[in-house]
Amino acid sequence: MDTEAAWSLRPEQPGDEAGIEAVLQRAFGGANAANLVRILRTQGGYDPALSFVAIEEAPAPRIIGHVLFSPIAIVHGDAPSPAMALGPLGVMPDRQRTGVGTALVEHGLACCRERGLGIVLVLGDPGYYSRFGFGPAAEARIEAPHPGWAESYQVLELLAGSLKETRGIARYPAPWDDA
Repeated sequence: MDTEAAWSLRPEQPGDEAGIEAVLQRAFGGANAANLVRILRTQGGYDPALSFVAIEEAPAPRIIGHVLFSPIAIVHGDAPSPAMALGPLGVMPDRQRTGVGTALVEHGLACCRERGLGIVLVLGDPGYYSRFGFGPAAEARIEAPHPGWAESYQVLELLAGSLKETRGIARYPAPWDDA
């Protein structure tokens, strides 16, 4: 199959759910990421305007990638700071390493910035996410919600000064606990 097939990005639309599930199941080799997105979609904390898909146009339209940005909080004392979680990010195995994931992340970050969202956190490969400007969350005084995340937990300051007074532990909605 041609790896240079045309594709485009857009926000999630009604009817995309099955395609998103298929991407996440194939990309992650199981149902956890797809289940997380489904639960977040039904229990709140899910803005379809910050859920993006990559659509391959030919031979027939299909979703080949997906990324979600969802609200979380960085908690220190009584004043939580808002932040966004990037993830899950998934691309169909036959379209990985073709720029789809990079385009989804860059597009999502630009949309978050346009909305005035200043901080994005991600659990993932530092070698991959550093290309977007992510760095170790611990160096920004943000503690991962689970000790096992520490080495791969990263932060990006989208708006200058957003991290200046921010510190604490990242808190995710309950559905993330099972992801």
